[in-house]
Amino acid sequence: MNIVGVRVELPTNQPIVLLQEEEGERFLPIWIGAFEATAIAFAVQGVETARPMTHDLFKNVLEDLSVKVEQVVINDLVDGTFYAEITMFTNGDKHLISARPSDAIALAVRMEVPIYAEEGVLDEASIVMETADEDEIQRFRDFLDHVEPQDFL
Repeated sequence: MNIVGVRVELPTNQPIVLLQEEEGERFLPIWIGAFEATAIAFAVQGVETARPMTHDLFKNVLEDLSVKVEQVVINDLVDGTFYAEITMFTNGDKHLISARPSDAIALAVRMEVPIYAEEGVLDEASIVMETADEDEIQRFRDFLDHVEPQDFL
């Protein structure tokens, strides 16, 4: 999955992250919290903060402990709530860590690891946008170029 962008959905002012299949037409919108929206948007844009944000801290700790993050998988959807799993390796041992998708995505962007979604999650929650909706995708990208932290408050 590729991150198309983070934006605030109107009229609810609820932040969402929009993922797109790497080779496909399906998009997966995931409603997230304001803090996580800022964390993802900053990471996608390469914004450096004066002090590490929580996800930066987590990345730094994992790297310092020589933990390799392999991937993030959006693996379930139950009663409208998405679930994710982070695959990590340390000392040759594989660990699957349950996480909120927003936190997992924020970490994946920072660690430059792939994001996947289970087929069942895509079947249930994805939307297909026609090619004519390239304008909508461009609006997501334009939003990323101009987003400020206060946009999520």
